[in-house]
Amino acid sequence: MYLFWYIMRHMELPHLVLDVRFYATGTGKEPVREWLRALAHDTRKTIGDDIKTVQLGWPLGMPLVRNLESGLWEVRINLPHGIARILFTVAGNVMVLVHGFIKKTQQTPRQDLELARKRMKEVRHGQEQSHW
Repeated sequence: MYLFWYIMRHMELPHLVLDVRFYATGTGKEPVREWLRALAHDTRKTIGDDIKTVQLGWPLGMPLVRNLESGLWEVRINLPHGIARILFTVAGNVMVLVHGFIKKTQQTPRQDLELARKRMKEVRHGQEQSHW
């Protein structure tokens, strides 16, 4: 993941449609970033590559991006050992990553969806804008 962000900052890239930010709590914690750091390097790289694809090609649809409900989207990441999801919202030209998880069931688990909704509402209502 570090390499991805280094490249993003130091190399000239094609026009970025969206900037990417991590959702942050009022205390400054970034849950998605922390979750990503706990994953294996190859998993982080795959997730980072798919986020970059969304960033460069927005708006995108299936199979990479799916709209879950008004204002809430998921990046659908296929991994060699499973499936990951990054849930995000778009505020202006910023893709705010609000939740990430490894998917173990066919449907998005209710608690993951509720957490993403809560964070999305905070972002949309400006409660956390100073942090993302």
